[in-house]
Order: sequence, then C-alpha cells, then structure tokens
Amino acid sequence: MQYIVTGYDHTDEGAVQRRLNVRPHHLEHARAAKQAGNLISAAAMLNEKGDAVGSVMIMQFNTEEELEAWKSNEPYVTQGIWETVDVKTARVAEL
Repeated sequence: MQYIVTGYDHTDEGAVQRRLNVRPHHLEHARAAKQAGNLISAAAMLNEKGDAVGSVMIMQFNTEEELEAWKSNEPYVTQGIWETVDVKTARVAEL
C-alpha cells in the first residue's frame, strides 16, 4: 500500500532552528527507508522566505502497522518537529 505522509511543522519562533537541528537524523531515517524500499519520494514544503515548514513523503508499506512503526520512529515525530501529520492512502502513477 502506498501513502502520502504530510507533516506540518510547529510555527513558533524556534521551529525552523529545531528542524535544522533534527534534520540530519530525519535524513538518515529517510535514507534507511529508501534503502528498504519504503520511501518513494520526499520533499520539504517551503514558506515565502524559503524556510522549510513541513514535509511530504510518499511511502510504501505492506501493512498499516509497518507505516505506524516507521512513523513512531521518524525523528520529526519523536523530536516534536511536526505539529500534525496527515496520512492518505495513495496510488503512485507509473509513468
């Protein structure tokens, strides 16, 4: 099953710096997911100043339990970077 995971960052004054501090751990986690075949694509959402304010990740897992296990270990979740996370079931087009 494929999923679009959209994480929206906190918006307080220190949010951007906290994200930058956690980013290396997030990227390491994403690389592991890519290597395991779970990460299809990802992007940062930017504000008008060019600062990252959230993330979109297209993921693939065999079960929702695997998705939840990934999410429970995602540094942007565990370190409180994402204020909210929206998950939608998806089907990625093969072009």
